[in-house]
Amino acid sequence: MENKPKGLTAWNLTTMALGCVIGASFFLGSSVAISSAGPSIIISYILGGGIVYLILYALSEMTVANPKVGSFRAFAAQQFGQGTGFVVGWIYWTGMVLGMSSEATAIAILVRQWYPISIGMLASIIIVVVTLLNLLGADRLSKIESVFAGLKFFTIVFFVILAILLIFGIINKTPIGLGELLNEPFMPRGIKGIAGSMLIVMFAYAGFEIIGLAASEAENPKKTIPKAITYTVLLLVGIYILYVAVLLPLVPTAELNENISPIVVSLKKFGMPWAGTVINIVLISAIFSTMLASVFGLGRMMRSLSMEGYTPKFCLDNTDVPYRGILFSGVAMLIGLGFGLLFPRVYLFLISSGGFSILFSYLIIIATHMKFRKKNGCPPDGKCQMPGYPVTSWIALISIIAIIISMPLIKGQGTGLFVGIGLIALF
Repeated sequence: MENKPKGLTAWNLTTMALGCVIGASFFLGSSVAISSAGPSIIISYILGGGIVYLILYALSEMTVANPKVGSFRAFAAQQFGQGTGFVVGWIYWTGMVLGMSSEATAIAILVRQWYPISIGMLASIIIVVVTLLNLLGADRLSKIESVFAGLKFFTIVFFVILAILLIFGIINKTPIGLGELLNEPFMPRGIKGIAGSMLIVMFAYAGFEIIGLAASEAENPKKTIPKAITYTVLLLVGIYILYVAVLLPLVPTAELNENISPIVVSLKKFGMPWAGTVINIVLISAIFSTMLASVFGLGRMMRSLSMEGYTPKFCLDNTDVPYRGILFSGVAMLIGLGFGLLFPRVYLFLISSGGFSILFSYLIIIATHMKFRKKNGCPPDGKCQMPGYPVTSWIALISIIAIIISMPLIKGQGTGLFVGIGLIALF
């Protein structure tokens, strides 16, 4: 790599993380989680935020000690051997490539409502555009992500304000108050409902690991990374809890389903039919933003693998921007898309591994940190430290394992567990 000044600030990293995290899992997937847990979904999001905080701090402590290319893949290789680093890197990369090719298809389906072009062509164009934008480099890409993050943030804030106006009767003249919350128990399915929602909640937080993958391009990693992690966790948990808190009085949780955004359901109920079109536009931008940040991470992961000789030689380059890794990932997404169009049933089976690849990466981050801390001891005072170690590390580790084991209990996720295990065996 060229020895160039590092330019990503804590806010740049935060907006990239928000861009990667707040996507379809938030605007659509939250319906499934809320239906499972009912009003107690607030507890689920707090618990999920706590797990994310611990994972990020574990990653932060290792990153501050050594902000090297490859992040958690490189750290796993250091602590458990090159074989583990190889498996972690390729499992993450494969899961994300398949996931992003399906996200491109999702955007194409939404756009096709207005432009009757073939889904394959639209999805291919989206993948090409996302890949080319990533070639602009981290600094320019972070500015683009800031715009998308702003749009998503504005949409959520707008909905929250609108919901508050409805709750207090400023718009419809009749205060809703607690509304639907009065008609259902706080924990309709008990602990089982909260446990059942945790997998979807963790998917709603997925993508924050982009901070670690971008660490080598940060302005001052030892100061920037901890700040970015704090900003990201506080913003995500705050946004999710506020969103759910104002949504619950508006609509019964039983009326929510995975095919329509809870925002659309709630606003249409109060005579706002335009909500569907607006949210579709926001959803398109949200998924596109997620793809941008994810391909950024894919390029950096590919470079890390290439530096260890785990990829074809043409994937390795010495430029500040990993052009070849980005292009290779873009081509792989196009191949994944083509495979999906030709063999849709097999493709659906494969993309279900995306959720497992994310959870597996988080499991490795915690396990790697535990071994890292055992070998290196506690960082000096004033340095980035994992709070409550080792108790918190064990809590995070056991929580992630429990969530992975619960995958077969969630519709459509059981195959993801078995395909993911198959990929580990393959690599």
